[in-house]
Formats: sequence, C-alpha cells, structure tokens
Amino acid sequence: MRDLSLHLLDLAQNSITAGASLVTIRMELDDQGLLTMTLKDDGKGMSPELLARVTSPFATTRTTRKVGLGIPLMKENAEKAGGSFSLESEEGRGTTLTASMDTHHIDCLPMGDLSGTLLSLMLTNPLRPDFLFEGRTPLGEASFDTREVRAALGSDIPLNEPAVAEWLKQALEEEINPIFGGA
Repeated sequence: MRDLSLHLLDLAQNSITAGASLVTIRMELDDQGLLTMTLKDDGKGMSPELLARVTSPFATTRTTRKVGLGIPLMKENAEKAGGSFSLESEEGRGTTLTASMDTHHIDCLPMGDLSGTLLSLMLTNPLRPDFLFEGRTPLGEASFDTREVRAALGSDIPLNEPAVAEWLKQALEEEINPIFGGA
C-alpha cells in the first residue's frame, strides 16, 4: 500500500465482507504527530483461532486465494513507523483494529486521499453498511455519519444516486480536508 487511505479502504472492505451494518473509522493526530487509526465494526467477528493467526499473510477466510495481506501489512507499517498495532474481535459482536504511527518517522506512509477513500466506500456500498467517520487533529475536528444522510434522503434513495454522490463528495471534502489535508 502506498498510503494510509488505501490501507483504510482495504481494511474497511474486510468489515463489509464480515456483514457489518456500521463501520466506524476514527483518526486522531495529536500535537506530537502520533496518528491513531481505529476501525471498528459490528460484523460477524473472528474466532479466537483466526484472531491468533490473522496477522500472518497466510491466514485468510477467502476461498478465492490463500493469502490475506491487509492486516499483516497494516501491522508492519504501523510498527515500522514507530507505532503499534492491536486487534480485538469477538464472534457475533465485531472487530476493532487500532494502529498508531509516528507521522514524523521516515517510514510513515502519507495519509493519501482520505475524503476520496470514504467517498469510494460509500458509493460502492450505496445501501449498506453505514459509515461513521470521526477525526481530530490539532487543526480541528470532523465527523460524518451516513445514517444522518440516509435519514434525510429516505430509504428509497441510494448514496450512489448522481446528485447525492456529488453532494457527498463536496461534504466530505469540506469536512475532512481542512484538518487532514487533501491528496
């Protein structure tokens, strides 16, 4: 992965595949440059056996291929950048992944297009799940919740309706780019 937003896209896809109805993404950058990313879902969760081996690239639940690189690469990138990685999961309740990294470290990946990544998740999953983004940096705070958008739209209008998609793009850029920057 060449940036953190692409990691986020890949990891959020795991949550979607796990049947999550809500995917919560939290990003916090402190005054010293420590970035903490948390991805939490209410999907099917992992068995203790899978959880114990999921950081290996040869652990996957997919039947189409025998490797899964998203979690192992995120763990490696966090640790290479002077940070940490943790994963908690309970069957039937969901999974929480937390990765932190020192953004001043030479091995820390750039953020990438965070608002574009969130938009991609929403447009490629127009009916389900919902996404909650919460972000905080020394420049301010941002929040975006698709449950609020769906409540305003009504249940019969998907998020990938062209006019809605354009509004989402502008709203995400206005909310997120001032504190996390654009691509």
